[in-house]
Amino acid sequence: MIFGRRDKPGIAERIRVFLWPRRSWLRSGKYFVKRILRLTGSPYAIAAGVAAGAFTSFTPFLGFHFIISWILAFIIGGNLLAAALGTAVGNPITFPFIWGATYKTGALFLGQPVAHGNPKDLGMSIMSSSLDSVWPIIKVMSVGAVPTGLICALVCYFLVRKTCEAYQHRRKAVLARKAYEAGKWRAAIADHDRTAS
Repeated sequence: MIFGRRDKPGIAERIRVFLWPRRSWLRSGKYFVKRILRLTGSPYAIAAGVAAGAFTSFTPFLGFHFIISWILAFIIGGNLLAAALGTAVGNPITFPFIWGATYKTGALFLGQPVAHGNPKDLGMSIMSSSLDSVWPIIKVMSVGAVPTGLICALVCYFLVRKTCEAYQHRRKAVLARKAYEAGKWRAAIADHDRTAS
């Protein structure tokens, strides 16, 4: 590979970069947005894919987020790559807040008492307990994931769709201007060749 890294990063380095980017969060965020906007597809397909990924991030089924987001994106006609990128809504920074919100919302919907505490403690108990002891919590979080995930998915859908429409419109205008200037340049060369002969 011509532009590949000479020294491949190890697992520890990859995890560190995933949790804390090399440059800055702002630059990484801009790069992430550009990746989404440059996807090929209609604004609806890209926005629906991102919305499917964002909704899936609220489900407590860690390890299956990509698969669930692809299934949802396929059903609603969304872009599968955009769905995979949309799952980045759930990340190590946002998961404690997502889990806390889905648990509290699910407990309210099911009429169960809400266990107060730090969302990080809830995440630690989920990760360190057996499936039998965690299943009631997962059930409550699954119920709470539907309304909270839908709200996040709708917000992501409208934001991404408007941004994609503006980006694609601006890109078409730039390409049309370049094509017009190239056409004028070709016409000038053709006129010059005719007058020279």
